[in-house]
Amino acid sequence: MYNIRSVCSTAAVLLGLAPFTDAPVMDEVVSLLPGNGANPPAERLLMYNPDAVAWWIFEKYRDLLAPALSMDPLVLKMESVMPSVTPVCFASMYSGLMPADHGIRSYTKPVLTVKTLFDAMIEAGLKPAVCSTGTDSVSMIFRNRDMDYFIFDTPEEVNAKAEELIRADRHHLIVAYNGNYDGSMHRVGPEGEDALAALSANASAWKRLCGAAEEAWAGKRWASAFATDHGCHPLPDGRGSHGEDRPEDMNVVHMWRSGR
Repeated sequence: MYNIRSVCSTAAVLLGLAPFTDAPVMDEVVSLLPGNGANPPAERLLMYNPDAVAWWIFEKYRDLLAPALSMDPLVLKMESVMPSVTPVCFASMYSGLMPADHGIRSYTKPVLTVKTLFDAMIEAGLKPAVCSTGTDSVSMIFRNRDMDYFIFDTPEEVNAKAEELIRADRHHLIVAYNGNYDGSMHRVGPEGEDALAALSANASAWKRLCGAAEEAWAGKRWASAFATDHGCHPLPDGRGSHGEDRPEDMNVVHMWRSGR
């Protein structure tokens, strides 16, 4: 099982960059886009980051994830990092580092000063963009970089902007963060009606964004990921939580697909 740190190394290779940490590259993902001798294998990369989609939720509610699964993605069971909370996990995902090395070790949102995928791209003359909500982790910890940030109030606005950016085709990497499943499961539990509706919305959002990529990036080599940060578990009072070193929180689902 790969750790979510491998997303950084794998995305770097897909974009024609050298990995800059010891996180293993996921060869299965790179092989989705062999590139026919081209370097980089992917000219465009779409990272869709829903929050808190645990592996056990994926296994139990595959029917709700049918829009995503209908694209026949490569499905990977991934291991998160501890503590399994959002800023810690996304810092590891986009830096390739363990929490002790990137410096975020609790539910805090300082701006990362270590090298991230975004920094490597900027150094190489590539253009990343982040679409996120409010003061969520993805909106906060990657700031102060020479790249584009689009921060909105709702996941729907985030996804609409991400689709607009895809169609405009001015960025090499587009990151879209959706925290709606996480927010709902904290209130009503991982299997509550509102949480499962958000899960279904996440699957539909990724499919829609990939559909936009198929149209706008036709003729280009591209890849996309449905890459979550941590899992979740129910509490005795019916609400949901995460942050513990337990399979429900640590094992998550990632899905990858290629455009060509």
